[in-house]
Amino acid sequence: MHNGISIGKGILWVLVWFGFMILYTILDVSIWRKIAPEHSRVLNIITVILCMTIFLILLMKRTNFRPNLFTNISFQGLILAVGCSILFYFLLDKGLDPIFESFFPSSRENYQQIIQSIRTSPIIGLVDFCILAPILEEILMRGFLLEGLSINYGKIVALLISAALFAMLHFNIAQIVPSFICGVILGLLYFHTGSIFSCILAHMGYNLIAYSVIVLPIYNK
Repeated sequence: MHNGISIGKGILWVLVWFGFMILYTILDVSIWRKIAPEHSRVLNIITVILCMTIFLILLMKRTNFRPNLFTNISFQGLILAVGCSILFYFLLDKGLDPIFESFFPSSRENYQQIIQSIRTSPIIGLVDFCILAPILEEILMRGFLLEGLSINYGKIVALLISAALFAMLHFNIAQIVPSFICGVILGLLYFHTGSIFSCILAHMGYNLIAYSVIVLPIYNK
């Protein structure tokens, strides 16, 4: 069950999650890496999971939102999700991302730091990048924000606003346009299937492809 939400309320909850992201980043940089550097990545993942759990509990308590993850699952939806994963990789990683990164070298440097972090701790990277991030982002962006905004403002407005907020949540100027396009496609997938699970699968699938491209060269040496 989901009541409609205002644009302001939608932005507010995105900012709340942004606050949690800042919190676990500060804890990682200022505490975990100093008091237990050898275990800092594990401690950070535990912190992320706790922040996700607290955020979702707050979201459900303060609103009428209930994330129905396993409703409207269909074979067609699963096939579309896999297709979106492949589309995202070629459209973004092989197409738009290199173009925009050429205009913003600092974004390229940040991306290289992420790659190095994943290669240093591939298991932690897998959990964070391929599991936790897609689940939380799709529940918030498609399940809560897109669905709630569409009730009050219609599908087109909801699609554009949710995609814009999704792009901003990635904190990388070079990825704003690619992430916006990705958000629009995931929104269309949600409207077509009515399934958060399909969106999570598409998001996970794309991240897993990108993760594999980053990690596999380590084991092929």
